[in-house]
Amino acid sequence: MQRPSRSSLCSLVYVLGSLAALQAHADAPAPAAQQAPAASRAERVAALVPEIDKSYAELAAKEHLPGLVYGVVLDGKLVHVRSLGLADVERKIPVDSSTEFRIASMTKSFVAMAALKLRDEGRLRLDDPVADYLPELRQLQLPTTDSPALTIRHLMTMSSGLPEDNPWGDRQMARSNAWFEQLAGAGLSFSSAPGQSFEYSNLGYILLGKVVSKAAGMRFQDYVTDRILRPLGMHNTRWEYRQAAPGKLALGYRRERGHWAPEPILPDGDGAAMGGLITTADDFARYIAFHLDAWPARNDPDQGPLRRASVREMHLPQAFASLAAKATMSDRKTLNPRVHFYNYGLDWTRDSRDLVTVGHAGGLPGFGSQYRFAPEHGVGTFAFSNLRYGNVYGLTNRTLIMLTERADLGPRPVAVSPVLAARQQQVARLVQSWDAALGSTLVADNFFLDRSREDWIAQARETLAPIGKVRSVGPITAENALRGSFPLVGERGTVKVRFTLTPEREPKLQELELQPVKQ
Repeated sequence: MQRPSRSSLCSLVYVLGSLAALQAHADAPAPAAQQAPAASRAERVAALVPEIDKSYAELAAKEHLPGLVYGVVLDGKLVHVRSLGLADVERKIPVDSSTEFRIASMTKSFVAMAALKLRDEGRLRLDDPVADYLPELRQLQLPTTDSPALTIRHLMTMSSGLPEDNPWGDRQMARSNAWFEQLAGAGLSFSSAPGQSFEYSNLGYILLGKVVSKAAGMRFQDYVTDRILRPLGMHNTRWEYRQAAPGKLALGYRRERGHWAPEPILPDGDGAAMGGLITTADDFARYIAFHLDAWPARNDPDQGPLRRASVREMHLPQAFASLAAKATMSDRKTLNPRVHFYNYGLDWTRDSRDLVTVGHAGGLPGFGSQYRFAPEHGVGTFAFSNLRYGNVYGLTNRTLIMLTERADLGPRPVAVSPVLAARQQQVARLVQSWDAALGSTLVADNFFLDRSREDWIAQARETLAPIGKVRSVGPITAENALRGSFPLVGERGTVKVRFTLTPEREPKLQELELQPVKQ
């Protein structure tokens, strides 16, 4: 499962939002001659590690977590990992970064990734009816006569119309295919028509696992292991707990009358697509790094195991889940609304500051886990615990937010395209000279229709005059391949020039902004 109940979905999203990190507070810079070299991204993250460790230690004590491991992944590396407590309470075996935890619904993104890999191989299409792969669904009665066919995409995006099924789904993981075929063949109950709305369904992902098995010609567990886990170097990630390395399995517990009572661990079964994967901190950091490496889009060779474009597709919003209009910053006063969507085995959040984070929570009897990453910022966080629905969710989210803000982990720069670099130099000359010949070759047909050449000349002179003679053209910052900005640095000040190019084969200048930079 992902969350304890459907009714708590919006409230949990609200809580995660209200736990956002403190606002960054930058000191005024020292005079240039006294400035020390700028700290690297890794150094800025390291400076926050004591606070992160303190927060997780306090959480472990407050929530009575038997064992806990958490980490930070930055620019493709596990830059911080720490473990607390016990993997096995009775035998007093401590947790470390190689301890194997069941990660519950964090499994779902691996199954979605397998479906996308099969899509890329031409072995299925996301809009195929599920009944094309699962014969037991061919006679399925949908909730209304005008319901669309139940598709693979519906399963992947939690928009199947199947009802929220926590905690019932948690206990079905070890069931056999024959049991699920009988269940589906007898008919299923729907809460809404497929494609209509988001509702969290473990059964939907169990069916997706069966589709992957059918399209792959092997058990989905084997396909995920052979085609995703092993190529990523996740050699200590597995489906069957009885195959764990000796002394490395985290046993699951629940808190009962002031003591930790063991929870039974379900064996691998045909329902494991909803939450059966077992992994380590060291292995899972590789998985987060793989997701982060998909950004930004670029011309480098694809190393797989899934195309970068398909990984980025996993990160894009698909089905609206909730809006937390009253969410706040960590001061509990400053509003910071956020919107929440479900993607392909992942969820997506964008807040009022345009920070996008992606990830998934996990919870089963005996375990609670969470991971989130900021794709454009190159940083992610995760935590695994061995307590029933162990509440690591809010802090793991808050830690990521804190890192993006207080460690100044801004979005990774977009590569400057050759055409944008060439046009920068031409735009810089144009705004200073308004040479007619240059203008005729550079600007698009809308440019002087939207604003006369004479008016542009007058406005440019008024804007540039206060900075005096232009001494240099600063480096361009790309927003994308056809939009960017750069500074014109004068004797007495700076003007920021922002421009946008057209979609023509030879892109031309369609929009221009000149903005004085306040000193």
